[in-house]
Amino acid sequence: MKIEELINEYYSKLNENDHYILKYVLNNKSSCYELGINDLASKCNVSRSSILRLAQKLGFSGYSEFRVFLKWQDQEKSEKNVNCIETFNSDLQETLKYAQNRDFEDICQLLNSAKRIFVYGTGTAQLNCAFELQRMFLAIGCHLHVIQANRELEMVLPNLTKDDVVIMISLSGDTPTLFFTVQALVAKGVPIVSVTNLNNNKLARMTPYNLYANSSTTRLSNGIKIDTFASFFIIAETLFRHYSNYCSNKEMHIQETEE
Repeated sequence: MKIEELINEYYSKLNENDHYILKYVLNNKSSCYELGINDLASKCNVSRSSILRLAQKLGFSGYSEFRVFLKWQDQEKSEKNVNCIETFNSDLQETLKYAQNRDFEDICQLLNSAKRIFVYGTGTAQLNCAFELQRMFLAIGCHLHVIQANRELEMVLPNLTKDDVVIMISLSGDTPTLFFTVQALVAKGVPIVSVTNLNNNKLARMTPYNLYANSSTTRLSNGIKIDTFASFFIIAETLFRHYSNYCSNKEMHIQETEE
């Protein structure tokens, strides 16, 4: 339990003096536990007994136990921050390792033979990744059509053929609203390249061409959960660079053949 939760739980027992002390504690979490009871009383301009009574109102036997609680909270926060960075680094390293070992030749051939390439992202971050993919492909004269909403995807669906390619970017790969459209595309023989988290997901199972990015969920010290998404941009740029090399090699081969 966090200090904020304790304050909410015992709020009715706290007086104005208590709130004044807690304001100092909350604004100095990382150093407050290092203060003895007399030092904290001095910092807050209150008596030693006021600090003791506050600790007891919050359910502690005395100030020593309250101080240990504050220290534990600060250490837990630091550990979470370290784990957050470690998880992020691990996701990026695993994604890079996957990208280095993955043969992109099949997808490059598919894109090169397509008349039109559409990219669809299932959420805000996924859509940003789609636009970044579009921006990079413009550098080699290849225009990707970004579909910005599921409704737009449904509108485009009747006009898609087996000569087109649809790249679908989904964090989980298990977005329910996507499956009807995917089934319809598969039935029409439209090739789909899925870009999803590296796990067992329905979108990857439904599509013949799959790319994966490592993405882990991390709980921050404030309780908010975040997912690693930089790994998806790594996969997007890796795809672009492989395709750029593929086109260059193909052009060189044609020139050599003509000579």
